[in-house]
Amino acid sequence: MNSFLLAIALAIAVRSLAAGRLDRWNLGAPIIMVVAGVVVGLLNDNSINAVLNTETVQYVAEIILAVLLFVDATEVRAGRFWGNWPGVVARLLFLALPLSLGAAMLVGWALFPGLPWPVLLLIAGVVVPIDFAPAERVVRDRGLSAKVRSVLNVEGGYNDGIVSPLFLFALLMAGDVTQERTPLEALATVVPFALKALLVGIVVGSLLAWLMDRAQRAGWLTDQSGRVIVLLAPLTTYALTALIDGNGFVASFVCGIAFRYVHRTATARRIRQTATEHNGASSMHENFRLLEDVTSVLMMLMWFVVGIAAVLVYSNGVSWQVLLFCAAVLTVVRMVPVHVSLLGSTLSQRERLLVGALGPRGTTSIVFGLLAFNKLPSSDAADTILLITVTCVLGSVLLHGLGAGPLVRRVKTTGAVHKG
Repeated sequence: MNSFLLAIALAIAVRSLAAGRLDRWNLGAPIIMVVAGVVVGLLNDNSINAVLNTETVQYVAEIILAVLLFVDATEVRAGRFWGNWPGVVARLLFLALPLSLGAAMLVGWALFPGLPWPVLLLIAGVVVPIDFAPAERVVRDRGLSAKVRSVLNVEGGYNDGIVSPLFLFALLMAGDVTQERTPLEALATVVPFALKALLVGIVVGSLLAWLMDRAQRAGWLTDQSGRVIVLLAPLTTYALTALIDGNGFVASFVCGIAFRYVHRTATARRIRQTATEHNGASSMHENFRLLEDVTSVLMMLMWFVVGIAAVLVYSNGVSWQVLLFCAAVLTVVRMVPVHVSLLGSTLSQRERLLVGALGPRGTTSIVFGLLAFNKLPSSDAADTILLITVTCVLGSVLLHGLGAGPLVRRVKTTGAVHKG
């Protein structure tokens, strides 16, 4: 384990030292960390399975997902869910997302007929949520309209929080903790988990944001202590929720929503009272800076894990069924439901195409896949999920990380030709 930690630290250090140059070469952190993970995995292939399939890795993955869910809820760049173009976002989250989950299950049933439906639902929960870590520069591309960038950012911020309870339900149904449950038993477990999570998330998020505002008004809060409080918010929420047998993932996500709302409201009120808009905006960004840096490190850690996991899962080859399934979920399984859900919306045909095509999979899929791999009692199902996770994420790095830029330029050029 120590050798892996050292390798991760060195890989992150090298990536950080050369970040500016690598970004200009279009070599983002996902590609660099995956390659580093592959190299380390090839040199330590005998110990990969033992490292991945441990309670420590499982717990670390859970903490990382809790932090990422909090970040998603607090850093949705184009505003809240009910902000700009709420009807379009609602269509994506409450129509396209369920359709994509169902489509992924159908394709999985056709290609893997031996897998039970809870495992198929687990796989769908792993591969459907989008995450712009592999293609973050693309979603900031000014070649995309403000509407498309807004919709993609809000969707990417909220879909993993919506899928999390469903993922937990599927994990229980698939035999988590070495016991099988009926749908009613699993639902009876998930519902109390979710209710506790909602309560803890709202209370902790609102209370911490309110206390930060009061401390800042009193002159007690420093820049550093504010950053620490923000970083502690998801960790405290997850630990407290787990202590009372709740869903820490949902709690962290709800905490982020509550924290963001109370924090922004309090900041806006303080700005109005002091008439120092610039200082208020700077203070808000400063409070989230440490969380952003820690999240960046955590995401690089997950990409490294994908690299070493690739060595493990591909050591025995990969079936055509897995390749076909991943190709389908990265393309038609998302694009068709998105197109159907956005019919009659304010988005043009080109914008609908871009929203459907720009659906990268990243850290959420990695963490969900690792959790399923560690918790499922069936080794065959666990190995299949890990293989699909790695293949889907690596495919997304190539398709969305390297190919999304040319797609945006191609669609933009085609639209300009038609307009002319």
